Amino acid sequence: MTPAEEVALGCRVLAAHGNADLIWGHLSLRDPDGEGVWLKSAGYGMEEITPERVTLVDRDGALLAGGDRVHLEYPIHTEILAARPDVGAVVHSHAEAAVAFAATGAELRPVGHEGTLFWPPDIARFTRTGDLIRDRPLGAELASALGDRDAILLHRHGLVTVGPDVPTAVLTAIFLEKACRMQLQVTAATPEPEFSDAEESLAKRDRCYAPSQMEAAWAYLVRTLPS
Repeated sequence: MTPAEEVALGCRVLAAHGNADLIWGHLSLRDPDGEGVWLKSAGYGMEEITPERVTLVDRDGALLAGGDRVHLEYPIHTEILAARPDVGAVVHSHAEAAVAFAATGAELRPVGHEGTLFWPPDIARFTRTGDLIRDRPLGAELASALGDRDAILLHRHGLVTVGPDVPTAVLTAIFLEKACRMQLQVTAATPEPEFSDAEESLAKRDRCYAPSQMEAAWAYLVRTLPS
């Protein structure tokens, strides 16, 4: 599969699982030859992305190949990938549950399996601005706030998740949206919900999200994509 095909597939999976927002939001993949970053083209919904609608951009956002329009927020991707050699793919979406949960200021706790990926410790947060990450300095600040974590909430904005590859970054975004949604639902029902303690949470993280489980989950999501 080419990098453009990987990005297109990941975008369609994101759209099918709580991370679509009209034409906004994007997924990127580091070019395997070090030529730049493969990024969803601007102006299309994630569910519309085909390999022809994926761009190759450099760190300054210059269009090198593919697609036609570069997202204003390309620095989210280029700066995180520059700061994190272990990261191969980056997701940014405006998942409604993540935006709403971040606005509560509450600690994200593992009320279900998904939350164990993000606690302990509490998920990273970017509070510098709720505006677009449209230049390299802001992108670098975001990368610094992310640190060595796999996810961060952008207050008044959305989420960013990362992984060594497209499946991991996409699955992490899907799990984060679900974890935020579940906590919003349970705290609407009771002010003091139950959640896993640190020991149980870390044990569940290893058991539920081992590499073999992630591979199987990704295969399922691809098999069940709307035609």
